[in-house]
Amino acid sequence: MIERSLVIIKPDGVERSLVGEIIKRFENTGLKLVGMKMVWVDKKFAEKHYSAHKSKPFFRELVEFITEGPVVAFVLEGVHAVENVRRLVGSTSPHEAAPGTIRGDFAHLSMAYASKKGTGGKNVIHASGSKQEADGEIKLWFGKDELHSYTTVHEKHVF
Repeated sequence: MIERSLVIIKPDGVERSLVGEIIKRFENTGLKLVGMKMVWVDKKFAEKHYSAHKSKPFFRELVEFITEGPVVAFVLEGVHAVENVRRLVGSTSPHEAAPGTIRGDFAHLSMAYASKKGTGGKNVIHASGSKQEADGEIKLWFGKDELHSYTTVHEKHVF
């Protein structure tokens, strides 16, 4: 099933110059980049993005972190994109993320422990957790004119 997923490289990933390496990992698996932008998220937009966590004790921490520097947001398309992106990203908590995953390789373990709530908010990357979440997040972050359809060489060989 071809689907789309939103990915956000958070301020810590942008500041550490990990953008190219992270995108490369997704592209190397056959996922297709169909939209991308760099933005400095404001508080109001961050609160919309994290609205599902509004009642949780770490909500403020999530909002504060994603607004402290620019992020790179992009949409990936591919077979079971949401599930495959989550697998490549790894566990939300850096100390639980397996080596070889983006969080396992790049998130600083000390960031999760240094956090007051231990939420692991400074974990380099965000990825949609479900198809429904992906659809909503993509609509929030991208207009229809910012998403593109094209065929990659990989698709020509696979399909």
